[in-house]
Amino acid sequence: MSGLRWGILGPGGIARAFARDARLAGLDLAAVGSRRRHAAETFAAEFEIARVHGSYEALVDDPGVDIVYIATPHPFHAEQAILALEHGKHVLVEKPFTLTAAEAIAVRDTARRQGLLAMEAMWTRYLPHMVSLRERLADGAIGDVRALVADHLQPLPADPAHRINALELGGGALLDLAIYPISLSWDVLGAPRTIAASATLGETGADTEVATIFGYESGAIATTLSGSRAAGPNAASVVGTDARIEIEGVWYTASSFRVIERDGTVRETVAPPVDGRGMQYQALAAERYVTAGATDSDVLPLDEVVEIMRALDTIRDIIGVRYPSESQA
Repeated sequence: MSGLRWGILGPGGIARAFARDARLAGLDLAAVGSRRRHAAETFAAEFEIARVHGSYEALVDDPGVDIVYIATPHPFHAEQAILALEHGKHVLVEKPFTLTAAEAIAVRDTARRQGLLAMEAMWTRYLPHMVSLRERLADGAIGDVRALVADHLQPLPADPAHRINALELGGGALLDLAIYPISLSWDVLGAPRTIAASATLGETGADTEVATIFGYESGAIATTLSGSRAAGPNAASVVGTDARIEIEGVWYTASSFRVIERDGTVRETVAPPVDGRGMQYQALAAERYVTAGATDSDVLPLDEVVEIMRALDTIRDIIGVRYPSESQA
């Protein structure tokens, strides 16, 4: 078992994927909490978790928990992360980190005030092939980056009541799907100078398709396309002056990539081994940070998370999407 004792807040589908990989990596899943105690009990039995809590307050108050993985719907992330931090727990918060930039700032500032780690669970950033890709870019393997192209399209339910279409739950392709290629653009090129966007809105007002174009001081351009009504290639390429990198298969999952010369010759294929789905790598990184006394990720720092959330706010302004909770603010 690892050094940190994990609490799972919100035992839904993504938490199950996380728990499976966490068990592969030997993480100590110490407790689970849900407002529906039966759901927590079922989850605990499946993953052999010793302690079950029938409320989130009881979970974060558990002295046998060091760090909380928050896996509830988007609108609850900020409140629950702050609750855990104020109870002295580190947090790994499912993406998107929060619903808005203002909420992200509140979580960031609480973590800093408490001297605790808060991380966005953008698991793709921590996958072995993405670590290798960043190394190649840092070494100048493809020259100056001039373009990034990435998509994330999945055929998700069109039912207006489904979470993906419910604005009150932060529904829409932007926060669920587009956040992956948008985060990739930050990873490769940093913060953009200009942001343009276009979207198709469904019957609930949530975006079913959204495209973005980011412009950079260097002259580079990043384009992303995401949608919830059709299956896409889910491909990503980083194009440089000397060569390009093409991520194979579904780029945001455990994958490999090829470095391709300008004449089409494959210079290198990079295929790091991965255990399970790969969600454990973010958790292992969180454990390393806490053990080292760090309170921020060097892969995805909180200030960058806030920048990305600001960009998502800007994109929503452009495409005309507003969440009901913002009207009450």
